[in-house]
Amino acid sequence: MRIKYLVILVVVFTTLLNTGCSNYQKLLKSQDYETWYTEGVKYYEKEDYTRAASLLGPLMNIYRGTDKAEDINYIYANCLYGLHDNINSGHYYREFAKNFPASPRAEECLFMSAYTYYNQSPKPRLDQTTTEQAIQEFQLFINMYPESARVEESTRLMDELRDKLVYKSYLSAKLYYDLGDYLGNNYKSAVIAAENSLKDFPDTKYREELSFLILESKYIQAEKSVEEKKEERIRDAIDEYYSFINEFSEGKYRKRADRILSNSESMLKGYDVAEK
Repeated sequence: MRIKYLVILVVVFTTLLNTGCSNYQKLLKSQDYETWYTEGVKYYEKEDYTRAASLLGPLMNIYRGTDKAEDINYIYANCLYGLHDNINSGHYYREFAKNFPASPRAEECLFMSAYTYYNQSPKPRLDQTTTEQAIQEFQLFINMYPESARVEESTRLMDELRDKLVYKSYLSAKLYYDLGDYLGNNYKSAVIAAENSLKDFPDTKYREELSFLILESKYIQAEKSVEEKKEERIRDAIDEYYSFINEFSEGKYRKRADRILSNSESMLKGYDVAEK
């Protein structure tokens, strides 16, 4: 009996599915745009974004300038987002905000435009052009809707994206450091890259790592330096130590920083004796 009922259920389901597909195909072949709109909305409400988008997409031009235009453009953008198409949904969200600025949905669409860039932001080791675009879009949203309830979330997401940018720059500085003397003085490049990161992102959570990278790079650069530049670079490393300790006296790199100071002072003794 159970098998019999299962067979009946499968037959009924298959029949309904085929009927639904048949009706959908007939609808696509028709030129009944009012029905396209009505059925497209129904598909959207059922979260059948593929069918909804295929019906509503062509209607954007057909109903341009009419009272249905706003609904069609909004639902179409949401369908594309529901299909995980961040690139195209972001485009249509931006177009909605531009074309319907007085709509109560414009705020949401401008936010979603930024959010689609956020979704596309890659891992820190990859190119961060999309990350930078996302930050710009969130900032635009905040400027346009400073009183919005979404400002707090936008700010949080911007901070997350900035941390990704600074981590990318930290990885670049660390790469120079790891290259060492290979094909030139990469420690100098590591210092420049880390200093630029701190200049651009002074409040980053990677500030201690970047600051210690600068100190250690300056120390190694001094240690490996040619004689005529050695004393100046040792003193520069010592100055960097005190700048580092002034900010991170209880930090996780304190012991390593103290060893750098001790070694630097030992190297400097020979120069102090020579001056006497």
